[in-house]
Amino acid sequence: MPMLAQTRWMPPPQRVAAVLWITFLMATAATGVFFSMIDPEDLRPCVPFPEVSRMAAYTVGFFMFWALTGVTALLAVAFVYPPAPEPSAARRLADQLRDS
Repeated sequence: MPMLAQTRWMPPPQRVAAVLWITFLMATAATGVFFSMIDPEDLRPCVPFPEVSRMAAYTVGFFMFWALTGVTALLAVAFVYPPAPEPSAARRLADQLRDS
């Protein structure tokens, strides 16, 4: 964590894992709120495939909310965190952290 504190840089796999977990939680909450107010049966006339069950509607809704929150969170992370430091700068920083 000292490298993150000094450079504000985080490895891409760690960024993706953080985004996926947070967006999963937000999609769960959004699905719960949305389907608490709107019954999937009420949406049946609005969709071209009316034979979808309630459980399928909940599943599709969850994945749509997850995709929406995922895209917005990935964009936010991409704009907030700068690119990786130059290899020589990263090496100097690692040497400074090791010496201190």
